Amino acid sequence: MDEEKVNEETGGVPADIGGEFERLAEVMARLRSPGGCPWDNEQTPATLAKHILEEAYEAVDAIDSADWEHLSEELGDLLLQIVFQARIAQEHGRFDLADVVVGITEKLERRHPHIFGTEEVDSSEQVIANWERIKREQEGKEVGVRMPAGLPAVLASRKIQGQAARDGFDWQDARGVLDKLDEEVAELKAALDGPAEEVEQELGDLLFTAVNLSRHVGVDPEKALRRTALEFVRRYSLMEAEADRRGVTLGSMSIEEKEELWQTAKTEEGD
Repeated sequence: MDEEKVNEETGGVPADIGGEFERLAEVMARLRSPGGCPWDNEQTPATLAKHILEEAYEAVDAIDSADWEHLSEELGDLLLQIVFQARIAQEHGRFDLADVVVGITEKLERRHPHIFGTEEVDSSEQVIANWERIKREQEGKEVGVRMPAGLPAVLASRKIQGQAARDGFDWQDARGVLDKLDEEVAELKAALDGPAEEVEQELGDLLFTAVNLSRHVGVDPEKALRRTALEFVRRYSLMEAEADRRGVTLGSMSIEEKEELWQTAKTEEGD
C-alpha cells in the first residue's frame, strides 16, 4: 500500500477511498446500462447469488494460504458482488449502494457503544454479549436458539451452539463433550444395520457433537476440516505419483499396497 495515499487524519484510512469507491459504482452502472455489457444486463440477484459464496470461499482460501496479494484480488471480487447486487436493487427501486454502506456503518456504531458511546467493557466476551443484546433490543430479534438462514451446516451448528451456551446450556469443559462424542459413536455403530434414515440421524448427532468439541477447544471446525481435506489431497497425489513411478495405476493396487503408499506419503510430509 502506498503510504502517500493514506490519510493520517482519518486513522490510516486511504485518502482517496471515496473517489475509488464511487468509480467502482460508476463502472457497474455503465455495465448495466442499456448500451452496456450483455452478460451483466442479463444477471439477476438469483443468478449472482452463488458467486457471493464462491468469492467468499476463495477469499478464505487466500487467507489460509497467507497469499496477501491474492487476498486483495479476492476481496475485490467479493466487493464486486455486493456492488452488483446493490445496482440491480437500485434499478428496481428497492435500495441502493448508499443504503448498504450507511446501514452497515450505523449498525457498527450501534453495536459498539463502548467505542461510540459511554458504555464500558473489559473483555471481548462482554463485547459479544452486548452485541447480541443490542441486536435483540434495537432490531427486535427473537431471543433464544434459531437456525441461521443460508449458512453451511458446520457454521450454523457452531453458531446455534454458541447461542445456547450464552443461556448456560453447555458442557463445563471439553472432556464432557468427548464423553458425549463416545456415546454418539456407539449409537452410530448400533444404527449401522438399521434404516438409512436412522444412520443419517446418528451421523448428524456425531457431527454436531464434533462441532461442539471444536468450540470448546477453540478450533474453527470449518478451518480444521478444510486443512484435513487439503492434507488428504496432497497425500493422495503423492500416492498417485508413486504408483505411476511403479508403472501401475492406484486403482489396480491392493488395499494393503495402497495403505503402504499412504503411510509413505505421511512420512514424506514429516507426519
